Amino acid sequence: IYNALVAGARNTISVGLACATAGIIAGVVTMTGLGQDLVNIIHGIAGNNLFFGLVLTMVACIILGMGVPTTANYVIMATTCAQILIKMDVVPIAAHMFVFYFGIVADITPPVALAAYAGSAIAKSNPIKTGVNATKLAIAAFIVPYVCVFSPALLLVETTIPEVALIVVTACLGMFSVAVGMEGFLLAKVHVVLRLISVGAGLLLIMPGLVTDFIGLALFAGVFAVQMIARRRTSAA
Repeated sequence: IYNALVAGARNTISVGLACATAGIIAGVVTMTGLGQDLVNIIHGIAGNNLFFGLVLTMVACIILGMGVPTTANYVIMATTCAQILIKMDVVPIAAHMFVFYFGIVADITPPVALAAYAGSAIAKSNPIKTGVNATKLAIAAFIVPYVCVFSPALLLVETTIPEVALIVVTACLGMFSVAVGMEGFLLAKVHVVLRLISVGAGLLLIMPGLVTDFIGLALFAGVFAVQMIARRRTSAA
C-alpha cells in the first residue's frame, strides 16, 4: 500500500503540471472574453462554408478543452463554440454534441493530453508518444461529430427508424473503413493504394446520401475482395 501511494504521487506530477498549464490558458480565455471574440472571428472567416467552419470550431474546441473536467468542459463549449455552429444554421443539439465531443477529445491530443499523460504514467512510457499513438488510434472517431452535424437523424432529430438504421450502419462501416486505411491492416497488410481507397470509401459512407453510400460500399467491398484473394493465395502457397 505504501509503495502504491508513493508511485501514485510521483505519477500524478506530470498530470498536475499539464492541468496547471491548461488551466492558465482556459482562465485567460474565459476571463478576458476571448471566447466571445472567437465566435465572431471564426464565423467571419468561415462565412457560409459549413465544413470550413466545422474544422475551425474543432480546433478551437480542442484548444479550449485542454485540461478541463467534463462538466466544466461542456459549460465552456456550450457558451462559446456552440454559438458558432448555431449561427451557421446547424441543429442546436448537433452543435452542442459537436463542440462537447471535441472538447473531450482534447484529453488524447498532444500537447496537453491528460488521458495520455495518465496512461503513460502507468505504463512508464513517453507522454507525447503516447498521445500521438492515442490520436492515431482514435482518428476514425474524429469523424463522428461531423456525421452528427451533416446527418442529425443520427441524434434522433426529425427522422424515422429506417433512416436512423441506415445512417448507423453506413457510419459504422465508414469508420471501420477509415480505420483500415489508417492502420494498414484488414485480413492482411493493406497496400498503400488500397489504404487510400479504403479511407475514401469510409468518407463516402459517412457522408449522407444514398449515392455516396453505394459508391463507398462498392469501393470497400473491392478492397475486401482483394484482401480475400491475397489471403487465399498466401494460404495456398
